[in-house]
Amino acid sequence: MSQSKTAGPVPEDKTAEEEQPRSPREIRLVMVGLVVTMLLAMLDNLIVGTAMPTIVGDLGGAEHLSWVVTAYTLATAASTPIWGKLGDMYGRKGTFLTSIVIFLVGSALSGLSQNMNELIGFRAVQGLGAGGLMVGVMSIMGALVPPRDRGKYQGMFAAVMALATIGGPLVGGFITDHLSWHWTFYINLPLGVVALAVVIVTLKLPKVRSTAKIDYLGAVLLTVGITSLVLITTWGGQQYAWGSKQILGLAALAAASLIAFCYVEQRVEEPMLPLTLFKNLNFTLVSIIGFVVGFVMFGSTVFLPLYQQIVQGASATNSGLLLMPMMFGMLVVSLVVGQAVTKTGKYRIYPIIGTVVMTGGMVLLSTMGVGTSSFTSACWMVVLGAGMGFLMQITMLVAQNSVELKDMGVASSTATLFRTIGGSFGVALFGALFNNRVTETMKEKLGEQAASGGGVKDPGQMSPAALRKLPENIQDAYHHAVSNGMHTVFLWGAGVAVIAIAAAVFLREVPLRGAGKDEKPAEASLEAAAV
Repeated sequence: MSQSKTAGPVPEDKTAEEEQPRSPREIRLVMVGLVVTMLLAMLDNLIVGTAMPTIVGDLGGAEHLSWVVTAYTLATAASTPIWGKLGDMYGRKGTFLTSIVIFLVGSALSGLSQNMNELIGFRAVQGLGAGGLMVGVMSIMGALVPPRDRGKYQGMFAAVMALATIGGPLVGGFITDHLSWHWTFYINLPLGVVALAVVIVTLKLPKVRSTAKIDYLGAVLLTVGITSLVLITTWGGQQYAWGSKQILGLAALAAASLIAFCYVEQRVEEPMLPLTLFKNLNFTLVSIIGFVVGFVMFGSTVFLPLYQQIVQGASATNSGLLLMPMMFGMLVVSLVVGQAVTKTGKYRIYPIIGTVVMTGGMVLLSTMGVGTSSFTSACWMVVLGAGMGFLMQITMLVAQNSVELKDMGVASSTATLFRTIGGSFGVALFGALFNNRVTETMKEKLGEQAASGGGVKDPGQMSPAALRKLPENIQDAYHHAVSNGMHTVFLWGAGVAVIAIAAAVFLREVPLRGAGKDEKPAEASLEAAAV
């Protein structure tokens, strides 16, 4: 492991440009490109998801529908840590621009697809580039702006997230209705060109060269492990039973590859993911918190609109608007917390408050029933969003502050990966719990024969339009079933969120880099958080 310190990436110019303060104007110019890129990364699935029925109607191959999303997700998750490491070894600007180009090429090819197999393959190319977009944005921010000052800008990222969540389905619906589904992919091209131009012109980082060899074996093992985990959460309980040989085989493959990965990483000179990072207590704890945040956030955004449409009768047309209360709470709190961290340099209290509020929001949402008003559910969503607002950017901030600048890319990609994997597990577990509870309730209300005879064979896939065609007693039973399913989902979610509270309590207040003349050297600050 000691070799990695001498064989790692070395700046050609020892002026340490990444450590020099940047002018607000320079940062704002670069931020334009970063914000547009982040918007690209977040909008894609939301826009494409809205257009999928039309795409299937045009290309056929409905049996392969899930792979359009799965191919993108797999490629994104598997490539995320690789992009982070390549940025650390060979320079963040070059790898970031490369990821944008790959994403745009994949977008153009996806729009030109003539059949479902082509679309799936090109979506994988697109996902390969997407893996570097978010990591590039976060690691470049980490290089340009000291952690102490990053709160001034983190609200922009929260705003982009809210805009993408609300606007994605609206844009996707508009494009599908008034243009064609091809433009759900082509829309990325002008945005991507703007991002490329701004980053090329405005971003100035020192060139980096590495004398170390790329850890190919580690990259392969990590890719196999991540791919297996994502497939487990995608297929488990849906395409294959949880106890099936396919799922158990994937679990064995994931375990074997990740164990082998850990073995390899301790012996190569430049590991793909240095395991020594996890010796830092704060880094390990925020990784756990990030996993739980992804678990709660993605699980909630999948099932809340379902409850609002089925039980409360909300329109599915503007489905993105249904999540506006949660995004509003997230945006406002994120802005306030960012400014407070910049002003005081203190951050430990915010993860503690955030995890408690997030858990409380999940508990409140678990109380929703058939008679819960839209206003009440919106209030509970604001609470959940506020909790996540305390955490979304703080977890990345602490992760980046816990490593040396040379490992900024790895820290950013690891934090992103934990959140992504958490989201995959959240959707899978919530889906299994929801479907089981809905099925049980339908049997209790109508009896097993009546439930199957009523056409409710796949509870999680029942659309509002299809439900309205069923007899009134079945509709009423299904409303109660969905409410019970939501109760189970959010109660379990609250239980998982308690893990994040425990992790937040043990975080240590390590001075943020860039805190001023009296701040401790970065090395001393990092050692303070090490176990």
